[in-house]
Amino acid sequence: MKPFLWMSLLALAAPVSSARAEVLVEGIVDVLVDGGNTYNWQMVTLPGTKCGNGSQYKFYVHRTASPNLLFMMEGGGACWDYDSCSGRTGILGAANPNGIPDDYMTQFTAKYVSPIVNGADPGLPFRDRKDIVTKDWNIVYLPYCTGDVHIGNNVKTYTDSTGANPPLTWYHSGYTNTIAAANYAKQNFPSVQKLLVTGYSAGGTSTSSGYYFIRKAINPARGYLLNDSGPVFMAPSMNSLSRPLHDKIRSSWNLDSVFGLLPASFNINDLGTINRMVATEFPNDQLAYTGYTLDYNYSRYSYERFKTPNDQASIHAYWKQDQDALVAELNKYNNFSYFIPHQRAINASHCSTIITFVGAHACQRMEKKYWYEYASSPWQSYACHSEFVPMDVFLSRFINGNQRVRIYEPANNYNNEDAGMGILAPLINGALGG
Repeated sequence: MKPFLWMSLLALAAPVSSARAEVLVEGIVDVLVDGGNTYNWQMVTLPGTKCGNGSQYKFYVHRTASPNLLFMMEGGGACWDYDSCSGRTGILGAANPNGIPDDYMTQFTAKYVSPIVNGADPGLPFRDRKDIVTKDWNIVYLPYCTGDVHIGNNVKTYTDSTGANPPLTWYHSGYTNTIAAANYAKQNFPSVQKLLVTGYSAGGTSTSSGYYFIRKAINPARGYLLNDSGPVFMAPSMNSLSRPLHDKIRSSWNLDSVFGLLPASFNINDLGTINRMVATEFPNDQLAYTGYTLDYNYSRYSYERFKTPNDQASIHAYWKQDQDALVAELNKYNNFSYFIPHQRAINASHCSTIITFVGAHACQRMEKKYWYEYASSPWQSYACHSEFVPMDVFLSRFINGNQRVRIYEPANNYNNEDAGMGILAPLINGALGG
């Protein structure tokens, strides 16, 4: 990128109104990410599939000559009451509560949000666009409109506690939609070599929760699971930190009707055993979790409405405890990788595979600098004293190399001290609406 663009970004980093940010920042992000994808998408509608409001569910397919298939599950919140399903709670509620428009794939989320979909980590000022492992793959893209992490199986009536609106009938039909899309993929891509099932946030949760069904339907030569920031934490007892959330969604979404179909390696009384189940049922597949330790988005879903105290520091402490337990669990299985950076200011440290891979790097020994290391970058007080692994390198090793990669980065301030991130993050956050 040319210097004049970098200067323009500096000028645009000043605070703007949310309405102006919607237009202004989306235009800048269009430049930042080289225009997003411009694929030819085929819209698919299948009988019996629905969005939460009862409208027709739509998913989208991009066809190439590749033998490989990306099955992408979109993220965007969750819901289990009137406020969160109706859209009243905004970003912390269900995505697309009014359904999916026909031109969905030209809109911001689908066009820009995932380098994995676009097959490239986008170019930025002084940084070239870089092709990644999923370049030119076939894609089945599942928008998210059911509020149930693509796996619910229930019709619920939610009452407005304020009495201002009539009851809301909501179709948690994620499971039906997902299975229909997976069966369609099998019919249209009958000989898949590599299948990558992935998603971010709620789509990350659905990646783990739905992988058994999707992989069984498509039956590829090799399977890969990448859950970005939608962890299904361990919750073996009533006192487990994530148990209240699990109990709530298990009831609202009628998860027993879905998870009752899973093998005995899954224990329906501990949803976190979904990790053990996929690892043991598919021992030759490569499985992975990625996400930030200082996530302050999904972590709020997990604890804010269920725990006290629920201030930011407490929520981060709960998250770290659950994340440590998850890592200990994943360490039991030879085919499970994890890639856990500490923090980046984009999207409240939520999701490491969205928009750009800038700041999506991990270092097992990110440590305070020695005195003699300040000369080259005096603004940074941290340095990587082991291998510095960017997300694109992780993906290449994980998918092309079939390698197990395990990096759990310690607490550090590396990204916060990056001047470029200080400019880039507000722009992207404005486009994301937060």
